[in-house]
Amino acid sequence: MPQPPTRHLVLVLGDQLDPESAAFDGFDDDRDAVLMAEVEGEARFVPSHKQRVAMFLAAMRHCREEHEGRGRRVRYRTLEETAEAAGDEPATLAGELALALEELAPEKLILLQPGRHGLETALVEVAEEAGVPVEVRPDRHFLCSTEEFDGWAEGRKSLLMETFYRWQRKRLDVLMDGDDPVGDRWNFDKENRESFGKEGPPEAKEPVHHRPDDITREVLTLVAERFPDLPGDLESFDWPVTREEARRDLDDFIEHRLPLFGTYQDAMWTGRPWLFHARLSTALNLKLLDPRDVVRRAEEAYDVGHARLNDVEGFIRQVLGWREFIRGVYYREMPGYMDRNSLDAEADLPEFFWSGDTGMACVAEVVGQLRRHAYAHHIQRLMVTGLFALLWGAEPRQVHDWYMAMYADSVEWVTAPNTLGMSQHADGGVVGTKPYVASGKYVDRMSDYCAGCRYDPARASGEDACPFTTLYWDFLHRHRERFENHPRMALQVRNLDRKDHGEISALRRRAEELRRDPAAI
Repeated sequence: MPQPPTRHLVLVLGDQLDPESAAFDGFDDDRDAVLMAEVEGEARFVPSHKQRVAMFLAAMRHCREEHEGRGRRVRYRTLEETAEAAGDEPATLAGELALALEELAPEKLILLQPGRHGLETALVEVAEEAGVPVEVRPDRHFLCSTEEFDGWAEGRKSLLMETFYRWQRKRLDVLMDGDDPVGDRWNFDKENRESFGKEGPPEAKEPVHHRPDDITREVLTLVAERFPDLPGDLESFDWPVTREEARRDLDDFIEHRLPLFGTYQDAMWTGRPWLFHARLSTALNLKLLDPRDVVRRAEEAYDVGHARLNDVEGFIRQVLGWREFIRGVYYREMPGYMDRNSLDAEADLPEFFWSGDTGMACVAEVVGQLRRHAYAHHIQRLMVTGLFALLWGAEPRQVHDWYMAMYADSVEWVTAPNTLGMSQHADGGVVGTKPYVASGKYVDRMSDYCAGCRYDPARASGEDACPFTTLYWDFLHRHRERFENHPRMALQVRNLDRKDHGEISALRRRAEELRRDPAAI
């Protein structure tokens, strides 16, 4: 039986897997169609971790089943099909869209705002060339639209996340007691910086595991065969790829780890990748979870006495505050944001960021964890890999591409501001008011990594000096004029000035040695 004429063609991208998104407002099962396509160009846009590729493909295939189960007509193109159509070049979403527009001839293309600025431009251009009108709809998954964020940001000299977070709390009535915050404080950050000490972390239940079904197993085999050159391992794949699995993850976190999340959110420990963290960012970023449900469940946990206020507030701040703030910054600052490099950093990212082959125990642990799980929690990202890249002077776009490649939850709208802004200070202070720099003593205080390391975090020069400590003082020396009068950096610069000429010369020589031969670190 011939297919009926297509009124609206709804393009669903790999991070838009909510079947009730704004793209389906007014969807007519008889006249409209869904377009989904697996394309190699997205897997190789950066050299993505095998688990990241597998997670996207498995989640997309499960989403196709859900759409079809609702009676929607779906044009779904597998990786094999799109590769055959593309020929010698990697298949792209733009190419697949062009083919679909030609074959289905829809009256209109419906596009939900993509999480990558350049992708929206490319897709709109394809539709315009085909003479098909495009409607780009805002993504109501988020708790703050781009228009609302721009309205909040208008006229402000600087964009402070804390100010935005308080505005969000008030307007959404989250953890509020009338016009005042519950507990009479907006944040409990000072209570949320505990380390584990020598005794190590308290017992924490491992996150719930997801047994791969037939669809996921087929995808894992496909990725292993088609992308053997991509980084990372597939053996420990355990990501939620359906809304049901994502809800199980949320239930599990609220019950078992939220009660200590805030307290230990900045702590790290060898061989314990999850600790008390939520591991919900992948499901949120694929739109398998609604942030409203996540915030509501956390708030309810406080209301019934299941979790303390500092733990709940610290978690809600990540979802309702930081996540929404980062997205607002991305769309407000694009398209030029990706080229920011305020610290003039030009060094290549060392090879051990991919291999984990380094004598620095902290970096080896985190990169090894990434290779196994495509995951590291936020303090490992900011104050281990991110800190080293910043002190090293790595070119910011290389750092961004590495984060995009190695983390399962990476999508450009969230990765770019977190990396270029918060981690590398390449945006000159749009996201964070200061560069987050510290010596190896910070890592020693917040983890057990230094206990078995060949390097001494207290030393800045000599062969056994911790590279973090050496490069920390070298960073301050190189950027002294930038930060000597900075309200949040001046103290660190004054500490540099207390060192005598001989100390500074010795640590600078050691920094030069490290940069000449990063493979020996």
